[in-house]
Amino acid sequence: MTTTTPRPIPDGVPERIRHYIGGELADSADGAVFDVLDPVTNEVYVQAAAGKKADIDRAVAAARKAFTEGPWPKLLPRERSRVLNRIADLVESRDKRLAALESFDSGLPIAQALGQARRAAENFRFFADLIVAQADDTYKVPGRQVNYVNRKPIGVAGLITPWNTPFMLESWKLAPALATGNTVVLKPAEFTPLSASLWAEIFEEAGLPPGVFNLVNGFGEDAGDALVKHPDVPLISFTGESGTGSLIFGNAAPFLKGLSMELGGKSPAIVFADADLETAIDATIFGVFSLNGERCTAGSRILVERAIYDEFVERYAAQAKRVVVGDPSDPKTEVGALVHPEHYEKVMKYIEIGKTEGRLVAGGGRPDGFPTGNYVAPTVFADVKPDARIFQEEIFGPVVAITPFDSEDEALALANNTKYGLAAYVWTNDLKRAHNFAQSVEAGMVWLNSNNVRDLRTPFGGVKASGLGHEGGYRSIDFYTDQQAVHINLGEVHNPAFGKG
Repeated sequence: MTTTTPRPIPDGVPERIRHYIGGELADSADGAVFDVLDPVTNEVYVQAAAGKKADIDRAVAAARKAFTEGPWPKLLPRERSRVLNRIADLVESRDKRLAALESFDSGLPIAQALGQARRAAENFRFFADLIVAQADDTYKVPGRQVNYVNRKPIGVAGLITPWNTPFMLESWKLAPALATGNTVVLKPAEFTPLSASLWAEIFEEAGLPPGVFNLVNGFGEDAGDALVKHPDVPLISFTGESGTGSLIFGNAAPFLKGLSMELGGKSPAIVFADADLETAIDATIFGVFSLNGERCTAGSRILVERAIYDEFVERYAAQAKRVVVGDPSDPKTEVGALVHPEHYEKVMKYIEIGKTEGRLVAGGGRPDGFPTGNYVAPTVFADVKPDARIFQEEIFGPVVAITPFDSEDEALALANNTKYGLAAYVWTNDLKRAHNFAQSVEAGMVWLNSNNVRDLRTPFGGVKASGLGHEGGYRSIDFYTDQQAVHINLGEVHNPAFGKG
């Protein structure tokens, strides 16, 4: 661990991060804590309660009681909507504070953290609107039968969230789970527990009843595992890496839990020779280096048509070298510090591997002027073969691999040549090719001549090793509710008369 002068801690950081169970802050049953590190100095700046099975049991019991005895599941959609809108208002009013704490805790550049805080507010506002406007199916057979669908909240939802853009991604799960009348137990990532601790005060002020929201900090193998295996938690929504997703799948199987899992990615960005080159370069720079490269939908494999390949690589490398690396709290910073020294070491190992698998044209290590902290220079490898590890494996940092192709068929084969299938980006001015390619690429989401700009009504999820199920819009409503079919007879009863001879 690097030792350096501690950074000033932002206002609002608690002396200790605690659990929130049944409407009250709580320590772990056994008093255990873990250290939380400042990613710029790698010094401990706060300790958090380390939850285990006993703490999960308490949280689930509180959530279960709030579901079976409390008012929240029985409220009219409009009444829940009012609470969600108040939550959105509170998040918006505190966006600068939220961004400062998120940036300090995760190393995310402050300007990008501010955008994520505002997106969190929008997630709540979106589902506040959606549950009021929601319409369910009705089927009629005139004079004989009416059939309608009745949606009901399911119970306690277990939400397990990652350390990249944690506050926003927590809102992504919390908003639809609460909007549909469920109660929740949130287990945030152990690297970044700070911003999650702010939900309690926001929910209390917005008027969410006690026990509807519960939070248990801790490690995945302790708190996360106990949440997945708890028999009174029928739903698990997880965002994280694919190996952990497989483990959760196996542990949830004996309980036949509902699962929604957004997992890893190694998304391709395909640039054809007829693309607007400057726009494609800008988009693919942003697509892998924004959020410090710690994003599931990063376009970390760029496939470029041979006719423009050399020019693309030259211009891309030159622009990558100009990306501003700096202190996360500086508004000019475009790439901050990676979240944790453990993750920093992982990314640096991949960079060393990349030096044997491709031609290094930018970055390749720690940037000048940053002798300490988890800083990685935006790194670009060209001429990367499809069997290279940096082509196949998720790095989750500011590292990109560029590979040439000669035909549309080859581009498609390269794009589909990984175990992942979360996102894909296609840059071409041939509209027919764009649509045909999009329908053939193995990805849950495709952007055509567009960066990662998503309408909240659309489904979010991947295929292959990138996920199970979809959330977003009505797909989230589907996941967090039971759909009960009710059948009503309007005419003469048509019963087979058994037993009458």
